[in-house]
Amino acid sequence: SYIATLVEMHSRFVMLVKVDDSKTSTVIAALIKHAQKLPKELYKSLTWDRGREIKDHKQFTLATDIKVYLCDPYSPWQRGSNENTNRLLRQYFPKSTDLSVHSQQKLSSVARQLNERPRKTLDYETPAQKFNRCVAPID
Repeated sequence: SYIATLVEMHSRFVMLVKVDDSKTSTVIAALIKHAQKLPKELYKSLTWDRGREIKDHKQFTLATDIKVYLCDPYSPWQRGSNENTNRLLRQYFPKSTDLSVHSQQKLSSVARQLNERPRKTLDYETPAQKFNRCVAPID
């Protein structure tokens, strides 16, 4: 199985999505489900690498009204927040870890831990604190 990593750029808030395989239909369905958990005001675009799992990104955009941008080939710096988050995830899931044994609940627990971890880039605030401040005026 796989993990899709969604990172809100302003707050660095992390959502982890368990994905059973890398088929486009599976990935798109999982992303649509999780995209609906965030306020629309905060989720306007998704930047993805050039993996084949997002080739039907237009289906995602039609279902969510979220634009998808694709990075240039071999340009991971265009997704810097996501790459940094993936590096942090290696502390919980080292390379070659069998991800199929981890439930969505476990992934959500890891995401919560990351969201409650102070970040230098946020002046040592946590992503959860910054995210909550962004969402509060929307209610």
